[in-house]
Amino acid sequence: MRRLLLLLAALCVAAPLWAASPESRKVLQEADRAYREAQYQAAQDGYLQLLRNEGATGHLLYNLGNTAFRLNQTGRAILYYERARLLLPRDPDLAYNLARARELARDAAPGSAGFANAAFFWLGSLTLAEIFWFFAATNVLFWSLMLLRLYVKAEWTHYLLYLFLTVWLIAGASFWMKWHQVGSDDRAVILAAEVGILAGPDIRDTLLFKLHEGTIVRQERTEEGWSLIRLADGKRGWLRSEGLERIVAGYKPTRGLSSP
Repeated sequence: MRRLLLLLAALCVAAPLWAASPESRKVLQEADRAYREAQYQAAQDGYLQLLRNEGATGHLLYNLGNTAFRLNQTGRAILYYERARLLLPRDPDLAYNLARARELARDAAPGSAGFANAAFFWLGSLTLAEIFWFFAATNVLFWSLMLLRLYVKAEWTHYLLYLFLTVWLIAGASFWMKWHQVGSDDRAVILAAEVGILAGPDIRDTLLFKLHEGTIVRQERTEEGWSLIRLADGKRGWLRSEGLERIVAGYKPTRGLSSP
């Protein structure tokens, strides 16, 4: 069910601009004006209001990342940029700003995504919605060609059918991989300036090491207000859950608001 909700959210992010209410448009204009005038806290408050009322768009999350960066909130800047990247994977300004924010993080980020994701290397530059609609299109074309093959026995339809079968299989595998990638994304960002990582979910447990704001970790599980996290080098430990936030947080999709 959770993965289905994530899919539906991703497919709804392209709702038309006119769906936003006049009040939300006004809030957006005021937040944009505040940002241009270097009133970054006011801009952030406005964008957060839009996020609560209208839901997430890639541009809104990008703007939130920019305000957080200007307010020296490195952890939140990385969090919002990473969320925006799920919806705007090919945006060069977003990639540049995310790289700048990551340079301010003192600790290592998660390592390689593994062989499967490396084999499907194009997934990182496409959204779940884009892959879904491409798969849907190839599905229609493939079955249309199957129907045509029943009536047209020409040799070219035979080769064309095999070509579309290959594309259809790749598109289907890509869609499944991306769905699994988004649904199983356990990355989280450390938001506190510094947190102690303990040997167990108890404040009296042994301090293993410390992490700092902006570090991306893997959140393995939660237990009574504590989170077990893992680093790229295999180090694991516990910290209070309020010290970090998941990147894929299940925020609701937009009803149509788009930020310029």
